[in-house]
Amino acid sequence: MRRDRSARVGDEMQKMIADILRNDIKDPRIPVMTSVVEVKMSADLSHATVYLSVMTDDKGKKDFSEAINKASGFIRREASQRINLRVAPELHFVIDDSIEKGMRLMKLIDDTIKEDQSRG
Repeated sequence: MRRDRSARVGDEMQKMIADILRNDIKDPRIPVMTSVVEVKMSADLSHATVYLSVMTDDKGKKDFSEAINKASGFIRREASQRINLRVAPELHFVIDDSIEKGMRLMKLIDDTIKEDQSRG
């Protein structure tokens, strides 16, 4: 089945933004453990919502948010040049905490299992 263009461009943007964060951004407020979870493009490719996962505390997330928004112009320009888009999409960054929530849930499950086993 053929995927629509916005999904294909979103996948490419995800790879490009991950590469830019890993290799080109030198801001210490952006941790090494930053993952681009997903990029959702609008139908006309003029906007991209970038979901990022970062493993840090609340202050670190605030600093990260400031840093990523400050670097958004650079990221936008670099990604659109590498993909060769006619119009560089406006980037909207969202911190995705689903991985942290999943890890917390797994810890609760593990703790419950250990507690049940210790009871007999």
